[in-house]
Amino acid sequence: MLRRNLLATFAITCAISGTGWAQDNTKPLRIVVPFPPGGATDIAGRSLQEPLQRLLGQPVVIENKAGAGGSIGMADVARASDGLTFGVATLSTHGVNPAVLTRLPYDPIKDFSGVTEIVKAPGIIVVNPKVLPVKDFADLVRYLKMNPGKVEYATPGTGTIGHMWGELFKTSTGTSMVHIPYRGAGPAINDVLGGQVAVYFDQVASSLPHVKAGKLKALAVSWPQRLDVLPDVPTYAELGYAQANDASWFGLVAPKSTPAAQVQRVQQAVAQAVQEPAVRERLAGQGLYASGTTPAEFSAQIEREIAKMKDVAAHAKIKLD
Repeated sequence: MLRRNLLATFAITCAISGTGWAQDNTKPLRIVVPFPPGGATDIAGRSLQEPLQRLLGQPVVIENKAGAGGSIGMADVARASDGLTFGVATLSTHGVNPAVLTRLPYDPIKDFSGVTEIVKAPGIIVVNPKVLPVKDFADLVRYLKMNPGKVEYATPGTGTIGHMWGELFKTSTGTSMVHIPYRGAGPAINDVLGGQVAVYFDQVASSLPHVKAGKLKALAVSWPQRLDVLPDVPTYAELGYAQANDASWFGLVAPKSTPAAQVQRVQQAVAQAVQEPAVRERLAGQGLYASGTTPAEFSAQIEREIAKMKDVAAHAKIKLD
């Protein structure tokens, strides 16, 4: 094990040799998580701390800087110019926020370089079966078309990922539902469980316990294939709605001024770290699936997400100050 770790560190070091940029390994690498401790974003960031310290041969510090849907932390990352600061970007910070906020304290494209996608997180649509006793996804669509505007769906708030997924569902299926925004995911799912609202769009990890307990019924997931934990639940693509089949994700970005050699160095370390069995197991326990894309692939992904979310926001007339 020790020999393998030393070889990995040596390979990453060699990858940036000859670039003209010298890395001072005595200074810590700072990874900013733009959300509070304990959530999936925080877990994704912290799962990298130990392996990156080992693979890069330098200290790694995780710093939570929450607020304004991730905008405060991302603005802090954008302003950094030390070549040592990175941020955990999400579908919210680099997809939804640019699409719905009229004033954003950072430019998701001009201010950042994409480093790598860390993980993907499948989405899910669930219903309270006591409130809406539909058999499956097709049955829900039929019911909504027969009862336009009579069914409500809950989200953690206006302009959140859940809201965008709900509007994308409505556009894709040609149905109508009433959006009920809450102040956070906790109150939203509690009211769905309590029967005050019928439908909820969520990440699989947080709804799965309620599905397993029979309190919620899962109708579809956004993932390339059926999930092992929900083998009887079809994907959106399988049902003919490929445009709604994109999962959520967490990735790493760097300020635009960060040397390309440093971006490449960290990307290689992250891509290796997320494949380690202990890291994969910890992530899988949160419903997160390891990735590790290249900087070019992740940058292109961010651009696609922004364009897609802008289309959804424009169609649903979602705009926040």
